Order: sequence, then structure tokens, then C-alpha cells
Amino acid sequence: MYALNLPPYDAKIRKSETRTEIFDPLRRKYVRLTPEEWVRQHFVHYLISEKNYPASLMANEAGIKLNSLFRRCDTVVYNHQLEPVMIIEYKEPGVTLSQEVFDQIVRYNIVLKVDYLIVSNGLNHYCGHVDYTTQTFHYLSEIPDYTTLSKRQ
Repeated sequence: MYALNLPPYDAKIRKSETRTEIFDPLRRKYVRLTPEEWVRQHFVHYLISEKNYPASLMANEAGIKLNSLFRRCDTVVYNHQLEPVMIIEYKEPGVTLSQEVFDQIVRYNIVLKVDYLIVSNGLNHYCGHVDYTTQTFHYLSEIPDYTTLSKRQ
């Protein structure tokens, strides 16, 4: 599909007469393989295998209610108390990570109030920490591993 700025992995892909699908271990089912889904599955695999995120504390396509509208966060990471601590928004590799993308994840955070936000198009990844005490946002030089993430709680 696309070469990404993420470690490769042995994705489970199957083809039917009408579409190609990739296995999503978090949803425990095959889903339609789109460029954005390709990024999602690689990024989730990276978090689990390289950053020690427990798959059991992650959810893809997590539903939220924003005002009167139902929305889905691409991936939400939870702490051991099952409180959301990170939202991740994915775009396909050809999509520029514009202010509009950042605005989208900030709107989701109005509901979830997490400490970490990540946007990725598989080529570029931006991670930031929200400091609610000082009401500031700081970009991080790297994505924290899960033990660092859970220590802040």
C-alpha cells in the first residue's frame, strides 16, 4: 500500500470479491483496508510493540457525543482505571496535517479531556501534552512510552 514512517509489521490482509480487508486486533475483526486504516494499524502496532501500550487499554473508533452529534475518535488510550489519557487522529499519507486536523482532535478533547494528543498521517507524527493547570499545550519531541504516560496519572 504506502511506505510509512513507522516500523513494518506482518499485517493480516485478506481479499474478497468486493474489497480488501486488514485485521484490526483492537476491534478483533477484519475492516476495510483504506489508506487511513493502513496508517491506523501500523501506528497501533508501533505503540504496542515499541512503546509498550497494552492493547487491552486501547480502542479504535471510540464513540463520543460532541454537543448533539455522535463522533468517533480514531484511537483512544486508557489508563489502568479505564480513564482516557490519549486521543490519536489519523489521516492518510497524502493528507497534510493542517490546522483543521488539529482543530478536530481538540474538539474531541472537549469531551474526553485527555493529557495527550497525537495526529499522524503515517509519515509525520505530532504528539503534545495538555497541561490543564497552566492551560498550555506543549509539543513533545517523541511519543511517550506507556509507563511514562501512566506515571503522569
